[in-house]
Amino acid sequence: MRKSLGLIFVFAISSFISSYSQEKLEVEGVIIIKNSEDPTPVPGTIRFNPITNDFEGWNGAFWASLTGYQYELGEMMDQDGNIYPTVIIGTQEWMAKNLRTTTFVNGNGITLIGNDASGDAAWNAANYGAYSVYDTVGAGYRSFDVNEFGYLYNWYAANDTSGLCPTGWHVPTDAEWTTLTNFLGGLGMAGGPMKEAGTAHWISPNTGATNASGFTGLPGGYRLFNGTFFNLGFSGNWWSSTESSSSSAWCRNLFHSVGNVGWSNVDKRLGYSVRCVRD
Repeated sequence: MRKSLGLIFVFAISSFISSYSQEKLEVEGVIIIKNSEDPTPVPGTIRFNPITNDFEGWNGAFWASLTGYQYELGEMMDQDGNIYPTVIIGTQEWMAKNLRTTTFVNGNGITLIGNDASGDAAWNAANYGAYSVYDTVGAGYRSFDVNEFGYLYNWYAANDTSGLCPTGWHVPTDAEWTTLTNFLGGLGMAGGPMKEAGTAHWISPNTGATNASGFTGLPGGYRLFNGTFFNLGFSGNWWSSTESSSSSAWCRNLFHSVGNVGWSNVDKRLGYSVRCVRD
């Protein structure tokens, strides 16, 4: 009588390269390889990822496709002429890098607020659209490349009627962020598929990071309302266009130490990264 077998296979890498004779596994029926949520599996672990419909293997640093799966990438250009990759995730198309425009769609410049003491005071007082460049003075462990991390914008820039995102795109609402994270398994699971894998930009451990969605979330840190900078390498933080009160708005966060997605409301004066989603 045939039996359906539910198995999760964990193979040590040495078993793949060993030169000595191995017994063969012969199975009649169905083998089910499930989706492993273990953040530190044994190297060589194989899983099936239902988000990408792909088989993946843990190589000791991140989940690598075993079939050569590639998410669908496109391209868009902002009003400054900067080119960005885009990625289709479910029913949405997202920028796959952070925004770095210095002008609104209507041609008006966005106010750049500096990083010195007077800039800190100006950032704290700003109730208009402004942006800043992460200050890495004294950071030591990381340098800031705007082409990689983008600029940090306050919420007033993200919500300015002049248009921060290029024509045909917009700053996502809180509901649109939820659509994304729900498609990727919910807040408790979506962080791994959204984070760039490895530690080229993220501080170790970059827990659960696979970038299976192609979102390629980077840890651009943030600027506090008093003007100081935090968490480059440790967290990525993105605005939604949705207010939670007259002084705060909803956002999403990714962290180096966990595989979940943060969802909170924060002061509109914070400097966060921006991703645009297609209309």
